[in-house]
This record gives sequence, structure tokens and C-alpha cells, in this order.
Amino acid sequence: MILPRIFAGLIFFAAAQFSAAAQPRCAMSLVLAIDVSSSVSREEYELQMTGLQRALTHSDVREAIRLSGGIQLFAFEWSGRRAHVDIVPWTFLGDDAAIFAAGNRIAGHPRGFSDFPTALGFALGYAAINLKRAPLICARQIVDVSGDGVNNEGYAPELAYKNFAFEGVQVNGLVIDGADPDPVAYYREEVIYGPGAFVEVAENFADYEAAMRRKLLREINGAALSLAR
Repeated sequence: MILPRIFAGLIFFAAAQFSAAAQPRCAMSLVLAIDVSSSVSREEYELQMTGLQRALTHSDVREAIRLSGGIQLFAFEWSGRRAHVDIVPWTFLGDDAAIFAAGNRIAGHPRGFSDFPTALGFALGYAAINLKRAPLICARQIVDVSGDGVNNEGYAPELAYKNFAFEGVQVNGLVIDGADPDPVAYYREEVIYGPGAFVEVAENFADYEAAMRRKLLREINGAALSLAR
């Protein structure tokens, strides 16, 4: 009985080694959580989605992704407690073709909800659940939450961080400024999470593309440096 067990153990070890070697070099697992709550108008939604598509496919961002070795991406829209719709399933972005395909999927996504409030804690919980389902093991795990308002339904971000698996995860925010209460201060104090977490500010929805490009470059370049250590 000892020899079969040893043989089975060797097979398992070899399979694990093959799996680790077979997966592509991955600098970052990135979850994009996109606010589509009722405060976001139809015109603002279009600016947000086309802005994200253009930021992701910008030549500087594409170059950063390629130089990093590639990232895996998951994107979803969020608003109310259980109003979550997947936009891009987990996808490895290692070349321009994959990046443009993801960008086009984002730009062409039909809005799932438009009349729910802002359940930030639920959005963070959904992001954490899907991070655990990521197919690749990457150097860093990052959640990007974009929004134009504070949490006004369900549990707060603090409870999400206490009850979901966020160990080793960095949560950054992209905030569209202008609402009352101040969403920028709220994201800085209540939403971002983990060492090095930051908030990128868009003055309005027309500024969303530029703000998203800045944020993506900062995250991807940081992930590449982490992978090189």
C-alpha cells in the first residue's frame, strides 16, 4: 500500500508543478466594479462605459499591460443590494487582441439596472467572491470601485471588509466628484483598503476616461514592479 501512495503523491506533485508552469505570467488580478445606480443618468452611463473602453485600450495602457506580462480582468456593474451584472468574465489580457476584445465588450454592454440605490458594501462583497474564483494566481489582487456617491443601502464597506476575504487585496476608488455628501472624502475614509490604496478623482463624467487611464497605469506599473521583485 505504501508504494501506490508514494506514486499517487508523485503524480499530484508533478501535476501541480505542470499547472504552475503552464499558467501565463500574471502581474495582477483586476476587478472593475462599475457604478450604475440611479444617480447615474443614461448620458453619464455612456460616458462612463466608453471612457473605460478608451482608457483600457489606450496605447500607454496596452503597452503597460504587455510589459507587465499580462493581467487577468473581471468587470461587473453594481447598484442595489443584489443588482450585480457581470460584464467581462475572468479574461487574461496578454496582447492587444484580448485588450480590445475586453474593451469592446465593456463599451457594448447593455445596462442591466438603472433604478437602484448605492449599495457599496454589497458591491465589495461581490468583488471579493469573484476574486476567489479567479482562474490564475497573480502577483497582486486589486479591486477598482468607481462611483459618484456614498453608500445609501445595505451594509457599509467596513462590514464588507470584516466579513469577506480581503487579505492581500488592495481596493482603489475612482470617484466622480460633485455630489453631496462628498463622495471623494467618503471613498478616502471608508472605501479604499490595503497598503498603497488610493483614490483617483474625475471632475465629472466627461473626465472619467482620463482619470481611469491614470489609475490603470498606476496599478499596472505597480503590479509589474511587484512581479519583478
